[in-house]
Amino acid sequence: MPDRRRRVREALTAAAIDLFLTKGYEETTVDEIAAAARVGRRTFFRYFPSKEDVIFPDHEARLVRVAEVFATAPQDESPLAVACRAVHGVLEAYLAEGVIAVQRYRLTRDFPQLRAREIASAHSYHIAVTRYLVDRVGDEPDGALWAEVAASAVVSAHNHVLRQYLKAGGKGDVLAKADRAFRYIRETLGVTAARGDDVDDVVVAVMRRGMPLANVMSRIEDALER
Repeated sequence: MPDRRRRVREALTAAAIDLFLTKGYEETTVDEIAAAARVGRRTFFRYFPSKEDVIFPDHEARLVRVAEVFATAPQDESPLAVACRAVHGVLEAYLAEGVIAVQRYRLTRDFPQLRAREIASAHSYHIAVTRYLVDRVGDEPDGALWAEVAASAVVSAHNHVLRQYLKAGGKGDVLAKADRAFRYIRETLGVTAARGDDVDDVVVAVMRRGMPLANVMSRIEDALER
């Protein structure tokens, strides 16, 4: 994205967040956001289709980057490792936003419309990861089922560590926690062994094949809190 477009986009997002926090979401108009960012109403809609979208400026770009990771991954790399790597990149992008990510979290807790938009965004990552895993292992016995369980685990782990980080006001070693979570998922689902510098502090869990997805998620959540 050209620098000028990025600057305008960032200005609109910053203005919207400030107004939502001070005036409230419902009380803030698109015209007010545009004026605070020193652009016109038409410019606003060239960048964002709605008021809900303005605080999620890079969602589509992140989905593109996830797709690029999937498209360029070596065929001999574990599909689950690729999925973890792609979602780890999403987490890094959130962290790069700094205070904007923390403010967005506050807004999504206070305003249901923004919370719904956040949930939809998270679900789109789940869809992308599931499709990739199905493409890689869907023809294997229980491949589609495994892909759904694995995608849910990866995205849930990302959401958990990011949520805890944002609740703490952007404090804590979230990347280390994410690495531990993804390593635990790989070991739990039995697709790939720890690689290279992952050989220490590995958590191994044994689960029966028919264990419900909710139980798998519960074990992952418990491990993250240890």
